Amino acid sequence: MKFRTARFVAALFTAVPALVATVPQVQSRDAITLLDQRDQIIQQQVAAIAAEGRGRIGVAAMDLDGGGQIFVNADMPFPMASTAKIAVAATFLEQVEKGNYRLDQQFPMMLRVREAGAFSPEAPLRAGSVMTAQSLMELMITRSSNEATDGLIKVVGGFENVNRWLTRNGIAGQRLDHTMATLVRDDGKVDPAKVIDTRTSSTPRAMIALLAAIDRGGVLSPESRAVLLDTMTRTSTGKTRIRAGVPEGTLVAHKTGTLWGVTDDVGIVRLPDGRHLAVTFFVTGPEGHAAHAKLIARMMRTIYDGYSTPLGNGTQDLVRRR
Repeated sequence: MKFRTARFVAALFTAVPALVATVPQVQSRDAITLLDQRDQIIQQQVAAIAAEGRGRIGVAAMDLDGGGQIFVNADMPFPMASTAKIAVAATFLEQVEKGNYRLDQQFPMMLRVREAGAFSPEAPLRAGSVMTAQSLMELMITRSSNEATDGLIKVVGGFENVNRWLTRNGIAGQRLDHTMATLVRDDGKVDPAKVIDTRTSSTPRAMIALLAAIDRGGVLSPESRAVLLDTMTRTSTGKTRIRAGVPEGTLVAHKTGTLWGVTDDVGIVRLPDGRHLAVTFFVTGPEGHAAHAKLIARMMRTIYDGYSTPLGNGTQDLVRRR
């Protein structure tokens, strides 16, 4: 395949040298520094916006180059919905790196079969249209195709192997327990605003760790990383979420997720000076997706403005943005 576009996007995402090659870890700091003060102000502002919601909301953001991180309900599990497709893509790309598969190799989409009578634990599937793995990944990420996703889940040996990939790469707090067909079939059986269901869930901290690991190159080869991030920049869903909270023209590689009462968006945002900002938004509640999207956009703008401000300018500008 041709990687010219992917390499171009990867070059943009690596404009600032990575400070670490592994997942940044949350560490305590003894002294209250300007970095701490900035994080505290941004976190307070984001938490205030999140408090306007009528359900559970989880947020995480991490400046992957300059340091700094904020969390709201960091370790609470939330429904991943289609943001789980990032881990599916990474699992498949690792198999490509090992020589087990090729991006130009053809596989079928997997389509849900209508069930008569009592539902089985897993929604039955049948093979559908055949296309290249790269096309399946394009549909899975950019259009959030569930059928393409289930095709790749089958290729990698089931969602259990996605979980093994997450565990092997140190991503704790994220798991996939369903095919997309089953996830959609069973949507609405649990109120995500009131009930914590750990199946096919992620904590904000775990999702940020996954995004950081991909961006820093700790879990994928440079070519695989370029393919995945490039594909994520073409996401066509959720234009009123993260993208609505950053200036027009900002480079964003992201993946959305949507279920009944669930509105998610996660990704990497490039700041004006080239630093990378990993962000995660998990929103639940009865308000509806449009209201959730507005909350995400407002929180994203607060985070973007906060981390775009040079530390040398002090923290007063952040306070005035409340």
